[in-house]
Amino acid sequence: MITRPQYEIRIGNAHVRLGVRTIIVGVLNVTPDSFSDGGLYVEPRRAIQHAVALAREGADWIDVGGESTRPRAQPVSVEEELRRVLPVIRGLRRRMPHLPISIDTTKAAVAREALKAGANILNDISGLRFDPEIADVSRRSGAPLILMHLRGRPATMQQKPFARSVARSVSRGLAWSIGRALHRGVRRSQLIIDPGLGFGKTRRQNFEILAHLERLQKFQLPVMVGASRKSWVRAIAAGEDLDFPRTSSSGGARRLLPSHSALAGSGNHILDFADAATAAAAVLAGAHIVRVHSAPAILPAVRIADAILAGRLPEGSGIG
Repeated sequence: MITRPQYEIRIGNAHVRLGVRTIIVGVLNVTPDSFSDGGLYVEPRRAIQHAVALAREGADWIDVGGESTRPRAQPVSVEEELRRVLPVIRGLRRRMPHLPISIDTTKAAVAREALKAGANILNDISGLRFDPEIADVSRRSGAPLILMHLRGRPATMQQKPFARSVARSVSRGLAWSIGRALHRGVRRSQLIIDPGLGFGKTRRQNFEILAHLERLQKFQLPVMVGASRKSWVRAIAAGEDLDFPRTSSSGGARRLLPSHSALAGSGNHILDFADAATAAAAVLAGAHIVRVHSAPAILPAVRIADAILAGRLPEGSGIG
């Protein structure tokens, strides 16, 4: 376990200290095809209600996305993405004037319009690879910019040959994104990095990243981790082997648990437990921000992890 460094970042008119406690980001997908909640919140009123509920249940900010980034997802046009996200951002801003809102997009045109509608954080899963002008939007607006590591594109990222060394791939990829952002004039104090769990990595590689998340401290930037509802988390929680798709002699996927019966009848609760465990592990490894679908399920685990980290600090400097 490590000591988590602290950073200050400006979100709108507020200065936020990252690392004192973990920031919880609530996911709001206004898409018909996202892997976890696609189609549930395509109607703006319902999406806004869900976002408000997430905030009241513990989310510190809401991440709005109008284009699915699940494996094999196909891109949508700028016009379609704007049609999906702008009514939600405007409505949520009216309902909760001080709530931080990020726009999850890889398009500078969408980023610009989202900021005008009330968003104040940019979240680019491509790390400026798809549209480097997102960095210009961040520079001009002063909005924080999240740079994620991604191998390939969502449509093909799980079909490509995987990196031999995921640590080297993530390190080089993030260094490239940070360098491009700084070259285009984005202040270092505006940047947040995300190792991109599930984006072009094997099941084992995702857990390898989590196990060595402290390596990202070399970049001296706050770290966001998004593992919520990912298939590789679900699989391990259900007892599957870490080295998918290795199979047993019987031809089926090998399981670490003797049977699946312990999970029977648990519904979505097993996903909440798995997400909470993964979020707590990420925090203990140094994550400043966790991106989740269910704030109530994650909040207790994150609070415990924060308290453990605070227990390593000198008396009087903890989370209080």
